[in-house]
Amino acid sequence: MELSDANLQTLTEYLKKTLDPDPAIRRPAEKFLESVEGNQNYPLLLLTLLEKSQDNVIKVCASVTFKNYIKRNWRIVEDEPNKICEADRVAIKANIVHLMLSSPEQIQKQLSDAISIIGREDFPQKWPDLLTEMVNRFQSGDFHVINGVLRTAHSLFKRYRHEFKSNELWTEIKLVLDAFALPLTNLFKATIELCSTHANDASALRILFSSLILISKLFYSLNFQDLPEFFEDNMETWMNNFHTLLTLDNKLLQTDLVSNAIQFLASVCERPHYKNLFEDQNTLTSICEKVIVPNMEFRAADEEAFEDNSEEYIRRDLEGSDIDTRRRAACDLVRGLCKFFEGPVTGIFSGYVNSMLQEYAKNPSVNWKHKDAAIYLVTSLASKAQTQKHGITQANELVNLTEFFVNHILPDLKSANVNEFPVLKADGIKYIMIFRNQVPKEHLLVSIPLLINHLQAESIVVHTYAAHALERLFTRRGPNNATLFTAAEIAPFVEILLTNLFKALTLPGSSENEYIMKAIMRSFSLLQEAIIPYIPTLITQLTQKLLAVSKNPSKPHFNHYMFEAICLSIRITCKANPAAVVNFEEALFLVFTEILQNDVQEFIPYVFQVMSLLLETHKNDIPSSYMALFPHLLQPVLWERTGNIPALVRLLQAFLERGSNTIASAAADKIPGLLGVFQKLIASKANDHQGFYLLNSIIEHMPPESVDQYRKQIFILLFQRLQNSKTTKFIKSFLVFINLYCIKYGALALQEIFDGIQPKMFGMVLEKIIIPEIQKVSGNVEKKICAVGITKLLTECPPMMDTEYTKLWTPLLQSLIGLFELPEDDTIPDEEHFIDIEDTPGYQTAFSQLAFAGKKEHDPVGQMVNNPKIHLAQSLHKLSTACPGRVPSMVSTSLNAEALQYLQGYLQAASVTLL
Repeated sequence: MELSDANLQTLTEYLKKTLDPDPAIRRPAEKFLESVEGNQNYPLLLLTLLEKSQDNVIKVCASVTFKNYIKRNWRIVEDEPNKICEADRVAIKANIVHLMLSSPEQIQKQLSDAISIIGREDFPQKWPDLLTEMVNRFQSGDFHVINGVLRTAHSLFKRYRHEFKSNELWTEIKLVLDAFALPLTNLFKATIELCSTHANDASALRILFSSLILISKLFYSLNFQDLPEFFEDNMETWMNNFHTLLTLDNKLLQTDLVSNAIQFLASVCERPHYKNLFEDQNTLTSICEKVIVPNMEFRAADEEAFEDNSEEYIRRDLEGSDIDTRRRAACDLVRGLCKFFEGPVTGIFSGYVNSMLQEYAKNPSVNWKHKDAAIYLVTSLASKAQTQKHGITQANELVNLTEFFVNHILPDLKSANVNEFPVLKADGIKYIMIFRNQVPKEHLLVSIPLLINHLQAESIVVHTYAAHALERLFTRRGPNNATLFTAAEIAPFVEILLTNLFKALTLPGSSENEYIMKAIMRSFSLLQEAIIPYIPTLITQLTQKLLAVSKNPSKPHFNHYMFEAICLSIRITCKANPAAVVNFEEALFLVFTEILQNDVQEFIPYVFQVMSLLLETHKNDIPSSYMALFPHLLQPVLWERTGNIPALVRLLQAFLERGSNTIASAAADKIPGLLGVFQKLIASKANDHQGFYLLNSIIEHMPPESVDQYRKQIFILLFQRLQNSKTTKFIKSFLVFINLYCIKYGALALQEIFDGIQPKMFGMVLEKIIIPEIQKVSGNVEKKICAVGITKLLTECPPMMDTEYTKLWTPLLQSLIGLFELPEDDTIPDEEHFIDIEDTPGYQTAFSQLAFAGKKEHDPVGQMVNNPKIHLAQSLHKLSTACPGRVPSMVSTSLNAEALQYLQGYLQAASVTLL
């Protein structure tokens, strides 16, 4: 692509179309941009556009598109082509800092993020000029430019807080300090002086204070390893300064500095060696009265966020987002003080809580904020240890949580008007979430219908909290994976529960509310067959919702829980009535077809997983509707997206398990395509295990004659990969495969195919791979496959007894006993630690992005062998019967004493002997 005016104009038109709400216009534009982004100069056209375009909307759109392009393509992944040509990489790094600093703040933020992404990969080795270029900008005197540099530097260097110590890390930090420390210190001094100069100019101070915060964050990142010692020497001074600062009644209390200062006190007071700084009763009382109580109050800004920016309020309050609030900091300080001064602090605050509740009682409609602060104080006082998953796990025994719940929480929730005092309703519901382990179950059960009722509240915060509370109460927990309530206990509310949950999705602002959808999913999971009568209606509503959100997927968590709910509907219904699978296919396939035809990338992996679940529900052959899809699943374009691969492999496995005969007869011409997918996957270090999952299914399920002509080529491909790039993960998968092959086709067939590729190769594989590496295999099914396969090699392969391979018989038996009795060898060579893969390699695909679409573990030798140790003993007995005297001689002369003892135990357990 040339850097021409014509191309800039074309790019502008397509960017405009990507903003169109109509998916028929937007999606083709997105597809076009995706198709051209691999061309040289594409990123430079975007940068030119955001620099020269007169249309601000296009400039912002170009900056976001550029950042996402960098995010997707900058990292160079081994085994994959470089997605950005070197000339473009050099040009981007040469121009992006200047462009970022000369852009408006909205664009500056996007380019700063892009620089951070590039820096994570290229700095410092491949981008040595970056520091110099940034430092030089400090001289500009323009704080728009300076803050841009500081923001970018912060996003680059904050990782130093979390990385493990290493020489490489220290070298990089030293490089940064050499270039950055003095200029940053000088900038800090100059900014402090400017604060004095502009002391009466609020707008100037706002900019200068934002610079000081960024400088402080950089100082923290660059000195993270040494900071504890620095602070410890001056802790009393720091503590007194912050305490004094926080007791001042001035405009400073409106800044982020307050929450940071309170957090500092919170982190200091819970450390044993600073306990003495807080022991004085006057200090404790002062902190409680003058720091904590004023910052517990529900401010106008909180009220505004509650009403007008509900999503952000919920994110801050429920998820503990990165944005610190004064309230959260004050709560953390209460918890910190209670660690060593629980009695005195509880005593001080008890008086405050009582007086606040009395003020509320005098005039609830005017004084409701007093009760809100009281609830927050009680929550902070009582919460000694808390996790998001389990709520409070350790509570302050000096606070009577049940009494407070009955007297002050339930009355608000029992009010007939769900829209009255929404903040207090939200507080009460949150109290239930937090203290669900402390409040007696009978009181919680009373709250279930109240929470269901509040799903209809107009306030987004209230009905979201109600959904979240129900989801938490219905979640399995603890070592027994039990729920707080049984399905029978919730059954009386099932109809109103499901009705109100789905109605809540129609309330303004909640059409894609992830908390509601998660509560739907969790309700299905708890209630199981109790939801079956409602499924026809529910699946219709879920399908309609799926169709609506597929036009423009924007809420990943909502979408995930929606697909989980669909999977649960299928699992629960088809468990009771497998024939009902047809009804789900009728309901879903039209929407799935539209998703696939419109290439809705976010949903395609989900669709494949749901289709796998549906297909696996069919017990016999594959319906024609699925077979029509089969050839399309082999198209290379689908396999280019790594996110599709686990779901596609799972779906192809379902095809092979349910319809291998149909594929062999009606789609035999597609077998080369199937093996082409295997060949692509096996070439990648990241996806080779997925290739083995597919290959294992082919070997296990396809009729032998249908793959006869391809077998030798499969092994040649595997040996080429072994020769060029041997990794532990590949070896583990390879061992499982060859043993499965041995089980399926016989030990002699395995020996013959190895020696057919190269004379004596069978012996080399035994000596160099199977015997020394078998201890690395992990997973019960995988180990069992290997055990049964090796047993066959030992007892059903004549060349092992009559040729030069005989010398390997005892070492192979020794390695098998080691597989049974020794710990797994989980060592990985240093050079392999970079391989980032979540799946555990083995026979069974571990990918289960949708938990409720997960497939049951399949044991291909389950019907043949129950106990592999007994099977070994019986097989050795049979072999010894065929050649008397040889087996006991080989075992007694070559097997080590410990292994021999284990073997005698197997023979005894199987009630057999070696003849």
